[in-house]
Amino acid sequence: MTARVDERLERAFDKRTATALGKLGLATVGDLLGHYPRRYADPGALTDIAALEVGEHVTILARVEQATVRPMRNRQGALMEVVVTDGSSRLSLTFFGKHRGSLYNHEKRLVPGAKGLFTGTVGLYRGTRQLTHPDFTLMGEESDLDSDEALLEHATKPIPIYPAAAGIPSWKVQGALRVVLDTLTDPDVPDPVPDEVLQRQGLPPRAAALRSLHRPATMEEAYRARHRMRFEEAFVLQAALAQRRARTAAEDATARPPLPAGKASLLADFDASLPFVLTDGQRAVGDEIAVELASPRPMHRLLQGEVGSGKTVVALRAMLQVVDAGGQAALLAPTEVLAAQHARTLRALLGPMADAGTLFGAERTGVSTRVALLTGSLGAKARKEALLQAASGEAGIVVGTHALLSEHVQFADLGLVVVDEQHRFGVEQRDALRAKGRVSPHLLVMTATPIPRTVAMTVFGDLETSSLTEVPAGRAGITTVAVPAGNTRWTDRTWARVREEVDAGRRAYVVCARIHPDEETKAAAKDFDDVPEFLDQTGPGAEGAERPPLRAVLEVVEELRSRPELAGIEVGVLHGQMPPDQKESAMARFASGEAPVLVSTTVVEVGVDVPEATAMVIFDADRFGISQLHQLRGRVGRGTDPGLCLLVSDAEPGTPAFARLEAMTQTTDGFKLANLDLELRSEGDVLGAAQSGRASSLRLLRVVKDAGLIEEARTAAADVVRASPDLTEFPELAKAIHAQLDEDQEEFLERA
Repeated sequence: MTARVDERLERAFDKRTATALGKLGLATVGDLLGHYPRRYADPGALTDIAALEVGEHVTILARVEQATVRPMRNRQGALMEVVVTDGSSRLSLTFFGKHRGSLYNHEKRLVPGAKGLFTGTVGLYRGTRQLTHPDFTLMGEESDLDSDEALLEHATKPIPIYPAAAGIPSWKVQGALRVVLDTLTDPDVPDPVPDEVLQRQGLPPRAAALRSLHRPATMEEAYRARHRMRFEEAFVLQAALAQRRARTAAEDATARPPLPAGKASLLADFDASLPFVLTDGQRAVGDEIAVELASPRPMHRLLQGEVGSGKTVVALRAMLQVVDAGGQAALLAPTEVLAAQHARTLRALLGPMADAGTLFGAERTGVSTRVALLTGSLGAKARKEALLQAASGEAGIVVGTHALLSEHVQFADLGLVVVDEQHRFGVEQRDALRAKGRVSPHLLVMTATPIPRTVAMTVFGDLETSSLTEVPAGRAGITTVAVPAGNTRWTDRTWARVREEVDAGRRAYVVCARIHPDEETKAAAKDFDDVPEFLDQTGPGAEGAERPPLRAVLEVVEELRSRPELAGIEVGVLHGQMPPDQKESAMARFASGEAPVLVSTTVVEVGVDVPEATAMVIFDADRFGISQLHQLRGRVGRGTDPGLCLLVSDAEPGTPAFARLEAMTQTTDGFKLANLDLELRSEGDVLGAAQSGRASSLRLLRVVKDAGLIEEARTAAADVVRASPDLTEFPELAKAIHAQLDEDQEEFLERA
């Protein structure tokens, strides 16, 4: 029999084997070939048992140290306890039987000195780690290894250890692969990497690489095969992104060049009115954007910047260039709080230049425009007015939430779409807004979460990327301190510090992960902006430890109103379930100092700008990811006074959660923190598995560590797409893009 990569496993194997492999999500021979070893075991080296974690599904290579069989105490049946060792640590294996005779086969095989592979889920019983009813195969036994060659491989060659499941242990996956590899010929394995690319990179064909990956003679051979398959993953992804760039370059857009010097211009008047000097970074990025806006091809640019680096000013200058050229700009924000603040900020920055059509605007000798705000909570009259301003062109800048996407919203001439906090929007939402232009509008997406270069190349590879790393002069900096939860002395001092800030005329945020104390975290947050994006609900990872409940806004606000340190201070509240007018009122009272302490959910995470806010207390800080903590911290210290961020946590030293907090206390550099965040997270999270709920198509590529390889793949893919934009000359590559990047993953890649 000769297997084909597209053949269903039901045809390649018996029903029992195919069903078992199906538990691993494998449906075809190609899926099986792509089920790569998690690691390799050296036949001469036993697994480090001390490193096993409770709850982990493992396959270990160990030696039997002792085995005993005894009747069970409290019910009928027999219990076999086996202790295996790696030479220093031990692990218990437990088997149950109806009577001693039913365990005879195990008793005969699992004798002291026997070496084998054992697979199961690590459990905990009376403080001791164990595997209950593990599958196993022993070295030198023909019962589980189907040939002399297989025995030789287990005895002398690296042993591939595969991701496994109940009923399909690693060695059975290995056996299934042996059957497939013995029948596949090179022509049966289509290769998405063209021959000329393989030759330039010095890489073997796909079929040879798969054999080396699944049946290596040496570890060096396995490493070379993994490198080749990593390159393939990067190459296919980069080819998909190169195609997107090519499609974008072929679209038509209206050129929006800056007006010549001396001509009445909003942009020139705005620059002249600025009370501060733009940073070098703002100037450089602004020049890049200005050139692209002047092109008849649509700009697709990602603007990432450190918290407080002045992205809004850069975006506003781009919007004014478009308005000067006769177009309109739309700014899409993820929440009503942020949209309203953007509208206020833009009007304040523009001053009388935002008063077109009013008495104040008429008094100006220069040009002016209007900034309209459109959100779902607007009353009928205000909504009608905003819609008319957008449709007539009276409003050169329209700021809004998802309400901008409504079919009732029309623009006179939409020339630029600015998407703030791009990760909050899907591709359909972004494209729904861009579709409102006569031709493709220019696109500028912004994020205040710094994105490491490797991720920008991988996830946002169809966009040009600009970075703002400078913080405007005059910022006093932020001090971050980790505060142990439950320590009365630290708690008292925390609120005393908040009181000191308030007495000095400043403001303080208090952030909680949920709204109601009696509801589950995500059930309590009906507005998505109230759900911590990287919330770790498993806690610091103590074995079997129950975490205390997350602190809630409505619980904490009552507690603070009764604390003596805050006596006489009004404590405000803000969360996503409040009506819009109450949200606006809460923010206004906080900004004015009427309620100088604000207890809030993460709705304040992005964009909220109160220069007088200098202190922030974050409860359950260990349950958040680094990026979100950095975003939250960026809400304080935005004026001339120094900021203070207190991270309240019960994380234990040595846990990943503690490492996140420690990193936060050591640096305020968002780019350093973003790299660390990637190191602490899996590739699947980086590439969208968390967003789509599916496994990432990238199995071996490491976005953090494989920067050089990704760069090489990007260059090679660009050459291939340049030679054949529709990939008709490279049909196997086209098929691989379609197969590996399904619609969900393509949407994730396009979500910027």
